[in-house]
Amino acid sequence: MQATYAIDPAHSSVQFSVRHMMISNVKGAFTGVKGTVKYDPDAPETSAVQVEIDASTINTLDPTRDTHLKSADFLDAGQFPHITFKSTRVERNGDGLKIQGDLTVHGVTKPVILDVDEITAEGKDPWGNTRIGTSAKAKIKRSDFGLEWNAALETGGLLVGDDLKLDFEVQLIKQAGSATSAA
Repeated sequence: MQATYAIDPAHSSVQFSVRHMMISNVKGAFTGVKGTVKYDPDAPETSAVQVEIDASTINTLDPTRDTHLKSADFLDAGQFPHITFKSTRVERNGDGLKIQGDLTVHGVTKPVILDVDEITAEGKDPWGNTRIGTSAKAKIKRSDFGLEWNAALETGGLLVGDDLKLDFEVQLIKQAGSATSAA
C-alpha cells in the first residue's frame, strides 16, 4: 500500500560535482533538503516525489566561492531561494527506479531523470519512526538552467564546466496515518 514519507532534512543532502579549470572536480552540497515521497514498494511506478532545496545552504567548504555561487552570477539565491523537483513519471529499472520530473533551478524548469539505485526496506529508528532511504543520481547542464557565468582560461577552455553531476542521499520518515505495507 502507498504511504507518505517526509524527507528528513537532518539526514538528507544533495551533493554536486563540476569540472573546475578543466583540471579537477569541485564538489559541494546543499543541506536544506525537504519534501515528500508517496511510495508503495509493491507498485513503485505509482510513486510521486516533491523535493525543495534551500539554495542558500550551498556549501563547497570555501566561503568566498559559496558567496559567489549564491550571487546573481550563479543561483541568485535572493531572487530564486529554492531549487525544486517534482516527479512526472516513475518507472522500474532493475532493483531501482527512473524518476522523470521537472527540475527548477534559477527560475528555469527543465525535464530531468533521476536514476535511483535502490530503496531500502523499512526500518524503525530508536524513537519509533519508520524510515526508508535511497540514493539517486542525475546529470544536468548548467547552461540549460541559465547558469552561464564563466571565464575563459588563458590556456584555452573555460573556468567552470557545463556538466553538473547531482547525487541525492535521502532518508525518509513515514508519516503518521500512512498506510502500512503488508508483512
